[in-house]
Amino acid sequence: MSFFSSSAMSGSGMSVHRQLMDLISENLANVNTIKSKDGGPYRRKIGIIGQKQSNSFGQLLGGKMQNLVYVSGVQRDDSPPRMDYDPNHPLADERGYVSKPNINVALEMVRMMDATRAYEANVAVFNASKTMAAKALQIGA
Repeated sequence: MSFFSSSAMSGSGMSVHRQLMDLISENLANVNTIKSKDGGPYRRKIGIIGQKQSNSFGQLLGGKMQNLVYVSGVQRDDSPPRMDYDPNHPLADERGYVSKPNINVALEMVRMMDATRAYEANVAVFNASKTMAAKALQIGA
């Protein structure tokens, strides 16, 4: 594996986890948004991770396979909204319930910590490959 392929893999991982952290931040920022542009409460967003393999069969046989990841899309969580009883709220329904976003703050924080740790792991891989390339250049000199 070359320096460029290892740095491309760790770079794609860093990009994916940064985008996931952006989505999680958006979810947390809208935890109290009762009325969105769609009319109902804010719906949680989930990033879908895909894998790119831009390798030919010859590269695969030569051991030069390069797996890159990317966010292939953003999906809206269509689980039912959380219903809170507040009959004095102006957006309450006829029974006195207000539709709130379907966001579990504890779950989002766990997802944020997971994305942060994965980002840090990709940074460590990138730095290790950079150090190995520098040492290889010193050996050849």
